[in-house]
Amino acid sequence: MSGQFEQYAFPPLETATPEGLLAIGGDLSSGRLLAAYRQGIFPWYSTGQPILWWSPDPRTVLYPEQLRVKRSLRSSLRKQGFRITTDRAFGAVIQSCAAPRSGESEGGTWITAHMMDAYTQLNRDGYAHSLEGWQDECLVGGLYGVAIGRVFFGESMFSRARDASKVGLVGLVRILTDKKFEVIDCQLPSDHLFSLGAQSIPRTDFIAHLRLALDAVDTPGLWDIEFEGLQLS
Repeated sequence: MSGQFEQYAFPPLETATPEGLLAIGGDLSSGRLLAAYRQGIFPWYSTGQPILWWSPDPRTVLYPEQLRVKRSLRSSLRKQGFRITTDRAFGAVIQSCAAPRSGESEGGTWITAHMMDAYTQLNRDGYAHSLEGWQDECLVGGLYGVAIGRVFFGESMFSRARDASKVGLVGLVRILTDKKFEVIDCQLPSDHLFSLGAQSIPRTDFIAHLRLALDAVDTPGLWDIEFEGLQLS
């Protein structure tokens, strides 16, 4: 690992619990977050808990070329008039991702105020990025994550319109393909992600791929992208 991150030590990944819990404590400074991602580790905890660091085995990933788009989603892409932008409304996206989902109580989110502050700083640093989906100037969906080398570490997404979060992921794949990214780290499994082509792989395979993809030179900076519609072959 690059010398600038050596001060941020984590236990060996093999010492994680069966659920993937690796370490407790520390802080959410930009340096520590970037060091964690470079080692295949991410923070995930709730209000009232200490910071918990995870590296699950297996790991859920999506390779851009393996994105799977069903016929119903293709119809949404053609008909619903989504406009995609990046890094235009990072604060609104992360706040929307943090809002309680249906059936959750207030404060049930894992995206704490401390977490929002930390990723907003990463956005200012040019590493965290948001993707926004708009309809008639209304923000109806989006996602955010961290880009290092040729890896995008997905953190969370939200949707206020039918298929908006899926459209956001399709838009992200288009952008990452253009930028020659190799893999999207989805972290944890979900039927939603599997329906779009994500898969679970052994942690050892993920780390091996991660090391290769992180050999690319980092080019932090805001992404200023906008396009109307998504045409798929």
